[in-house]
Amino acid sequence: MAILYIVPTPVGNMEDMTLRAIRILREVDVVLAEDTRTSGILLKHFDIKNQLLSHHKFNEHGTSASVVERLLAGQNVALISDAGTPGISDPGFFLVREAVRAGIEVQTLPGATAFVPALVSSGLPCDRFVFEGFLPQKKGRQSRIEALHDEPRTMVFYESPYRVLKALQQFAEVFGPDRQASACREISKVHEESVRGTLAELIAHFTETEPRGEFVLVVEGNNGKRENNQQQ
Repeated sequence: MAILYIVPTPVGNMEDMTLRAIRILREVDVVLAEDTRTSGILLKHFDIKNQLLSHHKFNEHGTSASVVERLLAGQNVALISDAGTPGISDPGFFLVREAVRAGIEVQTLPGATAFVPALVSSGLPCDRFVFEGFLPQKKGRQSRIEALHDEPRTMVFYESPYRVLKALQQFAEVFGPDRQASACREISKVHEESVRGTLAELIAHFTETEPRGEFVLVVEGNNGKRENNQQQ
């Protein structure tokens, strides 16, 4: 029986690619890529000469059936995204689900993903956390944030530089301006940076300094003791 490999790729520094990931991408019969142009650069960097097929959020429902057919026919397949681990705010879930339903073995390699280093380096509790990924851009955004008002665990969000300030302002309105948070950008890249402080302090920082790069926002959970002190 063939295997579907879920292969993480670097979110920044090429040195974050694992030796096992390189070997798997060389050995499989075909590599599924979110963007074949982006992944083509990655494969060329590691001298991986393999067939690339497009598999992204706009075609995954249509292509997954044919991929499962390949696997059932005995072809080993690797799935990669533009950066990080497929399935984490990237295409991957649908294909994995269909492969599991067909009785195909799925192996996910450990490797890069943006939220883990951002969470650990935030200085906020990381033993228990909730990963929220990208907030809706418009419809349902406010209600989703409000639903987290009483969440006691550390919260992790992905956000684009164009909506970072808006997100921080909305967090402050719902969670309170004194809630501790961290904004980590350009993880594993040359200009990696973490800005830590209260939501009010982060808002002030990014009001003066234009946000650049992709962000992971880490926000302290609802600390009942602190909330009670504020009310008193």
